[in-house]
Amino acid sequence: MPMITFVAPDGAEYVVDARGLHSVMEAARNHMVPGIDADCGGSGSCATCHVHVDAAWAQATGAADDMEQAMLDCVEEPSATSRLSCQIRVSDALDGLVVRLPARQG
Repeated sequence: MPMITFVAPDGAEYVVDARGLHSVMEAARNHMVPGIDADCGGSGSCATCHVHVDAAWAQATGAADDMEQAMLDCVEEPSATSRLSCQIRVSDALDGLVVRLPARQG
């Protein structure tokens, strides 16, 4: 069962079970993790589910495609490991994934 850890800007950690879910964004939303707004519901068109993937997991989550990268160009705190959590597909291979939430979304 894939467990995902969301780390808030204040250091608070939210460890959630992502079993049966399609995306990291859905895992956050279904477990009411604060800081993931997901205004577009997962269509990749708003960047309000922006996360910073822990460097140890960057390769496992893959790279942003051109559409996602265009949205990431609009976020307030971009990093080399920025991703839209709605575009990271949950799988057993991501068990233990750690993502950090930015101080602000949008």
